[in-house]
Amino acid sequence: MKKNKPSKPDLSRRNFLASLGLGGLGLLLPQTATAATAASKDEELVTLHDLSKCVGCGACVEACREANAHKFPEPTRPFPKMYPSTVKVEDWSTKRQVTDRLTPYNWLYIQSARGQYLGQRFEVHIPRRCMHCQNPPCANLCPWGAAARETNGVVRIDDKICLGGAKCKTVCPWKIPMRQTGVGLYLDILPSLAGNGVMYKCDRCYDRLAKGQKPACVESCPYEVQEIGPRAEIVAKAHALARSMNGYIYGETENGGTNSLYVSPVPFDILDAAITTGPGKPDLDKAPDMMADETNMAYAALFAPVAGIVAGALRIGSRLANGDKDGGKGDGKGAPPTAPPDAGQPTDSKEPWS
Repeated sequence: MKKNKPSKPDLSRRNFLASLGLGGLGLLLPQTATAATAASKDEELVTLHDLSKCVGCGACVEACREANAHKFPEPTRPFPKMYPSTVKVEDWSTKRQVTDRLTPYNWLYIQSARGQYLGQRFEVHIPRRCMHCQNPPCANLCPWGAAARETNGVVRIDDKICLGGAKCKTVCPWKIPMRQTGVGLYLDILPSLAGNGVMYKCDRCYDRLAKGQKPACVESCPYEVQEIGPRAEIVAKAHALARSMNGYIYGETENGGTNSLYVSPVPFDILDAAITTGPGKPDLDKAPDMMADETNMAYAALFAPVAGIVAGALRIGSRLANGDKDGGKGDGKGAPPTAPPDAGQPTDSKEPWS
């Protein structure tokens, strides 16, 4: 089992500000930008994946697609011509049935690794989706404030104000978010200059959690590969499981810590060498802490207030742009008639594991 690394200095945004003598500025940071480091009254929810049980049946993939279909994009054509021309169209709307990678219409897929370890052949299947980082660079560095982390650890993108600039994908160690052109607020603002769409990824079925239900992938698995619960409880279970199989843990320290833990009987560097990686197919590398980078910390600290103001303005713009279209009845896809609450604000959710 991997040994626990020595504790690292706390490089949260507020401590970074304090080190510059600007601690008071933290009071000006918007909730959506500070959520990743703010103390929460609700313990983070963590999912545990026992990879020794996964057979790659795909039940979780099908359940995810069914449960989240109402959130999938419905693009408007023809797509606006983008300037500069280097900004390319990303259209997955004609390839909605693709399930062997991440797309705006497929937020979870099964990654398979085959090879030899300790003289024995192995076949390990790995459900891949957003890792829901504890200090997510996508939420900290989004210039529009569209990505944010909730107090229960869910990291999600507000599709009502996302302009599809893909900063979240650029700073994600696994390049998880995927863009769909021809949808979103950019069409109502500067369709040829702004963003080129909306970014999509797993939101851990936040709407199901709010109803006291488990995420669809967790609930649907016939082999009980996944479970969800409070962080302290799940981390302890992950370590106990790793000890029982003389196995290895992934996700506890990667990118400074995530709320998705994998336990495998095969080391993750061996799995990483055995899987197919590329666009929409994340690796299993060690993933250094992106928010430990001083440049990223400085960017987050200095631009967070601006991002918060922009996010507020975009929400107002979204309400105005959509108000006459739906007559105040919502978007017809399960969203409320008003803009969703700031993702950085505490949201009430029942405990699905109780």
